[in-house]
Amino acid sequence: MVSESLWRDADFRKLWAGQTVSELGSVVTRTAIPLVALIVLGAGPLQMALLIVAASLAVLLVGLVAGAWVDRLRRRPLLIGADAMRAVLLFSIPAAYLAGVLRIEQLYVVVFLEGCLGALFDAAYPAYVPSLIGFDRVVEGNSKLATSSSLAEIGGPGLAGGLVQAIGPPQAILVDAFSFVVSAVSLVLIRRREPARPPQSSATPIRLEILEALRLVRRHAVLVPLTLRSIIAHVAGSFYGVLYTIYLIQVLHLNPLLFGLVVSAGGVGSLVASFLASRVIARFGFGPALIWTATGASIIGVLTPLAGGPVLLATVMVFLPQLIGDGLQTIEGVAELSLIQGVIPDRILGRVNATLEVFSHGIAYPLGALLAAALAGWIGVRGVIAIGWAGMAVSILLLVFSPLPRIRQVSDVLVMEG
Repeated sequence: MVSESLWRDADFRKLWAGQTVSELGSVVTRTAIPLVALIVLGAGPLQMALLIVAASLAVLLVGLVAGAWVDRLRRRPLLIGADAMRAVLLFSIPAAYLAGVLRIEQLYVVVFLEGCLGALFDAAYPAYVPSLIGFDRVVEGNSKLATSSSLAEIGGPGLAGGLVQAIGPPQAILVDAFSFVVSAVSLVLIRRREPARPPQSSATPIRLEILEALRLVRRHAVLVPLTLRSIIAHVAGSFYGVLYTIYLIQVLHLNPLLFGLVVSAGGVGSLVASFLASRVIARFGFGPALIWTATGASIIGVLTPLAGGPVLLATVMVFLPQLIGDGLQTIEGVAELSLIQGVIPDRILGRVNATLEVFSHGIAYPLGALLAAALAGWIGVRGVIAIGWAGMAVSILLLVFSPLPRIRQVSDVLVMEG
């Protein structure tokens, strides 16, 4: 029996609409906060790296505890509360700027606290989606939710650039603050009741629940290669996170318009890929789809560190990895998330999500950010970007030499474990 499209599910449409608006606002802030630091407060590579460290430190400190809360409590109220509090935090940046008291230290604090709430949201959200739509529809649901991110990547950079130019970077952050309000309201309007969490048979300390998730991640045939690969890829990827804006503007000499077009290209590629993800995964299976899309993104991605020459040629060379590479990475992400949601029991899914976030964004990403800032002064921005590409490419070998090439569907994992 073929189930009807999730677009006919009113509650899923509310979730999708709220997340689309929230993702759009988040892209604006992701563009605007570095510009506040760079243009308004005169930050250098170290200060830009510290912004990333502040967000990552939040994930490291609260991520595991947040995952335990997610598995104890209903997920939707946690999502609503996290969205509401993040809106308040972001409102503080334009307020401080208008009052003439904005400092880089406030950006660190806001980024840190927003990261704490984001860690809670990111642990709860992937665990909430299957309870809303059912585990048998998570590939379709994740593909459609990836469309939200893609639309945001297309419109967000251009909107951010226009807002920054028209009203200034601090005021542009208001868009994200309002988007979190919209997201919270959309979650409130969902009518389908979330199932109650199973009662705990004993008062298990949170630390033991955290340790259970850590043991599972350390021993699971699928999670081990995915986690190890993620750690290496996030260390390498943080080189881009710290230096990509500097690379495009100061090394390749792209003007703000070309910069916006390049960043938006990633959204276009991701949008197309979000419509194809379900078919690609159904055709090749979870593991092969994940590996081949990661490989394809790496191959096209080599153009980024090689970019140079006339501005137009350099623009094309960074445009293509954004367009094609981001699209392939979207399919990879849908395959990975859907596989994890399918093979990890619901009772521990929140803790597993949080554990993976701690390893990738709480540990690997800030270490890579600090390393990138240090290396930039030694070998230059282009050299660090090249090392970042190489690290992400090498990390794929951890997937190739793992059980993943043989995993086409969730049942393959169950057979392997049996």
